[in-house]
Formats: sequence, C-alpha cells, structure tokens
Amino acid sequence: MNGTVNVGTGPLAPAEVVAVARYGAQVRIDDQALEEIAKSRAAIEALAHADTPHYGVSTGFGALATRHIAPELRAQLQRSLIRSHAAGSGPEVETEVVRALALLRLSTLATGRTGVKVETAQAYAGLLNAHLTPVVHEYGSLGCSGDLAPLSHVALAILGEGKVRDADGNLRDAGEALEAHGLQPVVLAEKEGLALINGTDGMLGMLLLALADLDRLFKSADLAAAMSVEAQLGTDRVFAEDLQALRPHPGQAASAANLRAILKNSAIVASHRGPDCNRVQDAYSLRCSPQVHGAARDTAAHAASVAGRELAAAIDNPVVLPDGRVESNGNFHGAPVGYVLDFLAIAVADLASISERRTDRFLDIARNHGLNAFLADDPGVDSGHMIAQYTQAAIVSELKRLAVPASVDSIPSSAMQEDHVSMGWSAARKLRKAVDGLQRVLAIEILTAARALDLRAPLDPAPATAAVRTALREYVEGPGTDRHLAPELEHSVRLVADGTYVTAAEAVTGPLL
Repeated sequence: MNGTVNVGTGPLAPAEVVAVARYGAQVRIDDQALEEIAKSRAAIEALAHADTPHYGVSTGFGALATRHIAPELRAQLQRSLIRSHAAGSGPEVETEVVRALALLRLSTLATGRTGVKVETAQAYAGLLNAHLTPVVHEYGSLGCSGDLAPLSHVALAILGEGKVRDADGNLRDAGEALEAHGLQPVVLAEKEGLALINGTDGMLGMLLLALADLDRLFKSADLAAAMSVEAQLGTDRVFAEDLQALRPHPGQAASAANLRAILKNSAIVASHRGPDCNRVQDAYSLRCSPQVHGAARDTAAHAASVAGRELAAAIDNPVVLPDGRVESNGNFHGAPVGYVLDFLAIAVADLASISERRTDRFLDIARNHGLNAFLADDPGVDSGHMIAQYTQAAIVSELKRLAVPASVDSIPSSAMQEDHVSMGWSAARKLRKAVDGLQRVLAIEILTAARALDLRAPLDPAPATAAVRTALREYVEGPGTDRHLAPELEHSVRLVADGTYVTAAEAVTGPLL
C-alpha cells in the first residue's frame, strides 16, 4: 500500500491504475484538476437556473428525458437515479476491479468535463484512500450507457448507502464505514448522478488488469515452451533470429528471442545438435511456439493501444466542454473496449491450447522420445501426470467457450432508447476467468516439463530452465511414486502467478522481452 498516485486532468498510466487497484496505493487530486472541476460545476449551475430544460440537469434520464424536473425535486432525482440503477445481482466482484473502476471514474471527474462538485470528486478519493470497497455484483452492466449498475453501486456508497468491504474484508453499512473514517456522505446536485455512472470504467479497469497479468504470462508461456522443447529433445534451430526475421511480426521476434535466451547453453539440446540431427521438423506445438505466442503478444499490444486512448477519454453524457457548452454524446458506448476484450480472450484460449498440446506430448511413449509413459515412476502401478493433462484439457475446453465474443451480442433496453449495447462488461468478466485458466494451464506444463528434465539426467538442462526447476523443487519433490497431485499443481500455479518462475529465469538470462 505504498506510494501515491496523482489524479489530474490528463490520463492515468496503466501502471498507476494497477498500483491503486491491486496494491492499494493512495490517490491525490491535483490542484489544476480541482480548478477544472469547479469551473465545469459553475457551468452546470448556470444551466440549472435557466428556463430551458437541459438533459440530465433539469430533465429525467434515458427514455424519461422528456420530463422537466422542478428545482425542488432535482436532488431527489439524482439520488433516485443512483438508487434505482444500483441494481446488480450475483456474486461480489473482486476488490481490485471495484477499486479500478472507482479510480477511473475519479480520473474522468478530474478532467473537469463532467460538472460534479469538488466535494463529490474528493469523496471518491476518500473512499479509495480509506480502502472502503463498495459491494458491486457480477451482473447488471450491458456496457452502454457505460457500466451503469456497477458504477451506481460505487456511487451509492459515497451517499452513505449500501454495503462496503473494509480493508480487512468485513462487510459494513456504507454510512457507518464512512463515519468511522471521518468521511461525510455526499448530497448530489444537478447532473452529478449521471456523471458518476456514465462510463466504461469497469470494463477498462478489467482490461488494464488483464494486460498487466498477460505481460507476465507471455513470458511464462515462452518459459514453458522452452522447457518443453528442451525436455522433448526438440531443436532450437527454428528459433534463429534470421529465420524469425523473414516474418517480421514484433511479438514473434520477442518470443523467439526469449526462447533463444532461455535455451542457451543447454546440454540437452546440444546432445542432439549436429549434422546427424534429424529433429528439424518438430511438431507445430513446439516449432511454432513463437508464432502463436507472438500473435498473442501483438493482440495485447493492440488492446493496450485501445486502453491508452480510453484512459485519455473523458466519458460522460452530457459533457461540459471547455467553452462551457453542455452537449449530449454517445462516447459511453463500450464497443472499442469490448472488441479488444473479446480479441484477448481468443488469444488466451489459443495460448492455453498450444500449451496443453506440448504437455500431452510428454505423456505419450510414441512421442516423448524415451521417457516413461505419463512420466510415471512405474507405469501401470503409477499414473504420473496423466490426470494433470486432463485438468489442462478441461480448462482449455472452458477457455474455448469463453473465447466466444460477447460484443457480437446486443439486447435492447430502456424502452428501446438504448437499442444497441456493447456487452463490454461481460467480455471483461469472461476474460478475467480466461486469464486465470491460462495461468493454470501454463503452471501444469512447467510442472510436467520440470519432471521430464529431471528424467533426462545425467544431461543438464539450460541454466535458465534449471533455475526454474530449482524454484519449483523448493515446494514440489522430483520424480518418484505417485503423490497427491493437486497441491503440487497449486504450488506451480502460485509460482506462475507471483512471477517466481520468470524471476528465476531472468536471474540467468537478464530481462525477458
């Protein structure tokens, strides 16, 4: 929970969002942002006193936008908007996701384009800094007009209503929790309710968190592939820089460079390198690892460029322009984010698929080049890693279902006013599950490859793959008779998740790409 992230009129960096959402960094609204918030609020208050109705200021919302709301009912209008839209259902969303969407909404408020009061923006900062996490539910967002229900549950908390989790995970009434931290509930004025819920912050937050995870998992995938190539007596010649340069995709080049670095000085690879080596046509799952891993990397690079533009956006409806005009718009539609969330789910499923195929080759005596069936100590008596591959296969099958795009679906709402929606929140939720699945599949491949490397003794693996195996052996014993396998799988999952495997390899290779 160290460090402070400055929230200004410009975009947050992806790493800043992760720091606040995942690691509990504090936030501070800078002075320029406070000035811009105050200026846009003055514009809204001028319209609130005008005779002409203005959407969201002196009218109802959505399909009810034609009703002019009397001044004495406008505070109730904003409060009612938040209460009625806080209509989520299902399991609670993870703390890091809720913190990300709250921070990203605060970032938009700080642009001075939304018309909220300074006190309202400060309430979001106070909520984050007190580590009070509003309870947000899995279901409720169609991704247009933004993530309405999830953002409404957050807004409800600053009103002192609904439920929050404190820093220790205890469920508390929001009003009581605010008071315990010296925070005052907010009374919303004209336009503020809309400003707090019209955004793509939930889907964007989950995209940024997934990209942070995938940066680590791409390196883990290269590491797993290198261990599999090595332990299956594959050739490293196909990863040569000049061969890879014939197809100049940047992700492919990075993945191949990692494979070369990880396999450097492998006695196992050297044992069958030479003019008499016939291993120039390894199976695609081995030979084409840089092509598949690289395509996933390039997909993530595209998604990151979309995320960067979205971070620079000020999404609200209506919006206060720098010249004081207040205009309606459609910037809240989640299509740009939804598409790349779906695209990443496809890439994740394929990364897991090729990993599972590499793992399966270890277990089949027709393809594993002299290893025991299923890497078992005494095949028939022992089953070795037979069912570990079943677990991989079950996850991969699930990831294929999760790769079906959510963004191609649309279901009309709000009496046909909102007749085309992005389903971006749904795309983000399934991507989170897919990333977790990929992590588990890679962990099983590394666990299996490490066992196979042990079985190649007395030949020594590459220093980098040996370092990974050593990191695993601190928690999981080497080959032997069958043991309870599930805890060993979970140890490997943790070592992928916390970056231990990558750190071990990089201690030998230097930073991987």
